[in-house]
Amino acid sequence: MARATSVFEKQAATYRGPREKLIPQMERFYGMVPEAIGLAEPETGREGQPLRILDLGAGTGMLSAVVAEAWPDAAFTLFDFSPRMLEQAKESLGEAVRVLTGDMYEGIPAGPFDAVISALAIHHLTDEGKRSVYEAVFGELRPGGIFVNAEHVLGETPALQQHYAKWHRRQAFEKGLTESEWADTVERMSHDHLTPLSTQLGWLEEIGFTDVDCLFKDHGFAVLFGRRP
Repeated sequence: MARATSVFEKQAATYRGPREKLIPQMERFYGMVPEAIGLAEPETGREGQPLRILDLGAGTGMLSAVVAEAWPDAAFTLFDFSPRMLEQAKESLGEAVRVLTGDMYEGIPAGPFDAVISALAIHHLTDEGKRSVYEAVFGELRPGGIFVNAEHVLGETPALQQHYAKWHRRQAFEKGLTESEWADTVERMSHDHLTPLSTQLGWLEEIGFTDVDCLFKDHGFAVLFGRRP
């Protein structure tokens, strides 16, 4: 992932602004994550204790910031391969959050966690890498903990994917994205390895997650959910 890392490092300072123009129904897409965290089952003996939340591919902390509004007492661990992005996350979320630099291909931080969350990060991994991360997440969640992944997914057929791609570009420019911002987006997307939603939900079930579902979907943007029994 060396080249992908350099791309995200280069674009770290300008990454946040265009995202609102690139994500349809962004408020609902991100907002489903704190709602899903509420589905974590209570853990006996930890009543009243802060939720332990791991944000995978946290970047500049956009997702954790949304979750922190709903769960202000949660203890956040942010994991990403871009030190520059994590520096921005620290600035926006405060020194209380824990940030760790690393590559999801090589593993994820040790739990146990009440919730593992991610947004628009795991799709950079190959299918083998994605499934490996899902297996690692299952292992680091405590029983009753939840996994929620707000993700860019591949259309179930080539025709649908072609439609999604055209629609994505059109709606981004309708929301004010510039040609320069789209060029940066295309550069980032060149590192994507999108996978159909149905395939990924199937992996979660095979790994052992329960209550597996898609909580939100708009074209190629979907929120995947699963619980460790």
